[in-house]
Amino acid sequence: MINQNSFKKLRKCVVGCTASVLLVSSLAACGSSGTASTDNNQSLSSITKAAKKEGKISSVGMPDAWANWKDTWDDITKKYGIKHTDTDMSSAEELAKFQTPKSDSSADIGDVGLNFGVLAKDKKLTIPYKTTTWKSIPSWAKDKDGYYAASYTGTLAFLTDTKNVKNPPKTWDDLLNGDYKISIGDVTKGAMSQMTVLAAALANGGSASDIQPGIDFFKKIAKQGRLSTIDSSIPNLEKGEVDVAVIWDFLGLGYRDQIYKSRFAVSIPEDKSLMFGYSSIINKNAAHPNAAKLAREYILSDEGQANLAKGYAKPIRSDVKLPASIKDKLLPEDEYKNVVPLQDVATWTKTAETLPQLWQQEVLANAKQ
Repeated sequence: MINQNSFKKLRKCVVGCTASVLLVSSLAACGSSGTASTDNNQSLSSITKAAKKEGKISSVGMPDAWANWKDTWDDITKKYGIKHTDTDMSSAEELAKFQTPKSDSSADIGDVGLNFGVLAKDKKLTIPYKTTTWKSIPSWAKDKDGYYAASYTGTLAFLTDTKNVKNPPKTWDDLLNGDYKISIGDVTKGAMSQMTVLAAALANGGSASDIQPGIDFFKKIAKQGRLSTIDSSIPNLEKGEVDVAVIWDFLGLGYRDQIYKSRFAVSIPEDKSLMFGYSSIINKNAAHPNAAKLAREYILSDEGQANLAKGYAKPIRSDVKLPASIKDKLLPEDEYKNVVPLQDVATWTKTAETLPQLWQQEVLANAKQ
């Protein structure tokens, strides 16, 4: 995934986009032949003991600023004495990383869009682990065998710098008919950016199996010269270089509150928006597999779910009671009345494999400079 300091610039050259397409295609074409324990019957005490002995965990795509991962990693370090490092990368890059041979520097755990969790299981890149809170995770948000499980959800929102845009968009039609630049990230790699195209498709009669209305929507914006390559990062937002960004609600709220709360508007599209889950996956080639299992256990505990909510993300477990101080920071529930959850992840996984090439051929190729 892409954090606040590293939204990738939209690919403008054929070589860059072709490389991204090949990356996703290679994941779809081959699996991994290595082996690792898939014992799903380990007791939590034995996992904890083994994890402490391993003493380290290396994550990918789980940086401090994204959904408040910082507090979770700090808690795990303090509680279990496990040292943590993270390398930020997109969901597609995480799966590519999981294909590298096992070594002490191998990634142990990653956070990816649910469709990438499905793909990782299909290509035998991961091992299963069911947490003690497994039954309270919705069935649509987890693999029945424990290969992936969503930790939280995000809903696509419009983040508007009101110094640049006096009338913040409220609908996708507003976005299409505006006169400002729009930043959506790298559609060739990032789950959030791909979800943005799907959300635009849903708002214009498309579906998880029919992405073309979303492609057509952004093709019009690209032809207008309004598709921005500026990263939606804190520094660029502070400098006023981003007019409107389409990003997860938890990122938008976090950015707003870190800069100037009165300057930035965050709203869920009134006509339709998309809710999507992010899943933890454990690398089959993990150097520290027990630490990875323990991390998933903590992430899906009451404490771990509350940490994510502190970062404005919605916990996947509805039975977790959040303090009022956390709930009050989130958007009102009535803003989510036209939000559609993406539950047919298998269908979307197949569609998403075609998206990078469609984006390059039909959107970026038509972008007005």
